[in-house]
Amino acid sequence: MNDKIKPKKNLGQATTTVTSGRVVQDYFGFVNPPVYHGSTVLYPTAEAFRAHDAPYVYGSKQTPTSQSLECAIATLERADGCHLTGCGRSAILLALLSVLETGDHLLLIDNVYRPTRNIADNFLKKFGVETTYFDPNIGAGIKNLMRENTKAVFVECPGSQTFEMSDVPAIAAAAKQQGAFTLIDNTWGTPLYFKPFEHGIDISIHAATKYIVGHSDAMLGAVTAVGEAWDAVAQTYDMLRLNAGVDDVYFGQRGIRTMEVRLARQMKSGITIAEWLSERPEVYRVLHPALPSTPGHDIWKRDFTGASSLFSILLHERNETAVNAFLNALNLFGMGASWGGYESLAIPFDPASYRTATKWEHSGSCIRIHIGLENVEDLIDDLEEGFIALNSAASADK
Repeated sequence: MNDKIKPKKNLGQATTTVTSGRVVQDYFGFVNPPVYHGSTVLYPTAEAFRAHDAPYVYGSKQTPTSQSLECAIATLERADGCHLTGCGRSAILLALLSVLETGDHLLLIDNVYRPTRNIADNFLKKFGVETTYFDPNIGAGIKNLMRENTKAVFVECPGSQTFEMSDVPAIAAAAKQQGAFTLIDNTWGTPLYFKPFEHGIDISIHAATKYIVGHSDAMLGAVTAVGEAWDAVAQTYDMLRLNAGVDDVYFGQRGIRTMEVRLARQMKSGITIAEWLSERPEVYRVLHPALPSTPGHDIWKRDFTGASSLFSILLHERNETAVNAFLNALNLFGMGASWGGYESLAIPFDPASYRTATKWEHSGSCIRIHIGLENVEDLIDDLEEGFIALNSAASADK
């Protein structure tokens, strides 16, 4: 990280979110670092060129635009460094390729984001990396799955559909004893609400498309790391150059400056709506780590400083027609596969179709909900209309 853009002293998180990576005197006083479009970087002399003596050497390696956001994310997450990629999936790939090679064994949590599972089952498998899936509730028991060639343990906490809260410090400690790297998908926790490196993690991954961008208008990934793991990430990034487009990086810059206030509002709204949903007769269970009724709440309370606004509800058994009627009746909740923006979303999912180390026991429908920045009262009214439609369709089917 460029010493020039490091924070000069310990600052509060809100201040750090706003100021990290900004050197306004370098941009003629403009508040935001500008967008640098470019590939070629010119050197002033032959001597400088031969020595690669320049702060920036090529557009795909780093620009002032990308460096600003990388510094901000690394500072917030208290990492040794950060690299940006074109999307969350490429960030996952960069992280895994940094610590795995042919003949290695990967331990992968069973509630993981499905594209991560696809990378392991298809791409990594072709290159001779074997993957074993493990129960999200395994904790220190992960040591029983470790082999001599286990080089990485990958967790997602909470899982972005089923929201199990894994004991990350216990898993990381067991991995460290065996000399394996630990990686976490920290998209839900964000750099604000979970500090992975304080809990023993080596590499943290973000689909920055979501809460960091925050406006559903750019694709972006981020990988942060510490120590030996950061050296490995930096080397792999330098070889692969999975860099993000500079305009999307700028949107990430813009988004991160308001992330703290957005997430505070969304956390409050999300908990309010999750509590309301927990009282609905149609709902079997709400899966929101900040609710005491959700399994793993004690781990969330111990390790996290906040909660983002993504959670799930499990419905009492209803047919697909009734569930579709619920979703189709919603006006403020859109149906889209992403989350983390300013808008509310609701989509159906079925984890039973892909879990392999654990069995998904709930037989009813599952709906993942993201709460945006709309008025809570309006969102509740919208959900109320959805439940009216669900009950009407269910009654008509009898």
